[in-house]
Amino acid sequence: MSNHDVPGSAPRCWSRLVGEPLPVEHAAELAQTFKALGDPARLRLLSLIASHTDGEACVCDLSEEFELSGPTISHHLRILREAGLVTGERRGTWIHYRAVPARLERLSDLLTPTLITAEAVAP
Repeated sequence: MSNHDVPGSAPRCWSRLVGEPLPVEHAAELAQTFKALGDPARLRLLSLIASHTDGEACVCDLSEEFELSGPTISHHLRILREAGLVTGERRGTWIHYRAVPARLERLSDLLTPTLITAEAVAP
């Protein structure tokens, strides 16, 4: 028994990721999500989209933030779309992107540690 299991001991951190094993289908889905976020350009694109004033960003605005070609940015945005992290809506010649709040919340819930006390886990 570790000191984390002793009633009255200091609180410990718990998250769903370490609190219980991931089902196979969730692991595959999360791996795709983390792979999409594993590139600095894609992570920055998602951040720019999610933090945009009205929650939506035109690809024309996003292109200005990078020293990447238009096709490269489109490639990164496609990967984010395929991972379910953003959606795109064509308006005229431009595509406007939005982050998918439910996907971001799911990642946050999975990774955010919660302090629990020994009393909370004691039978």
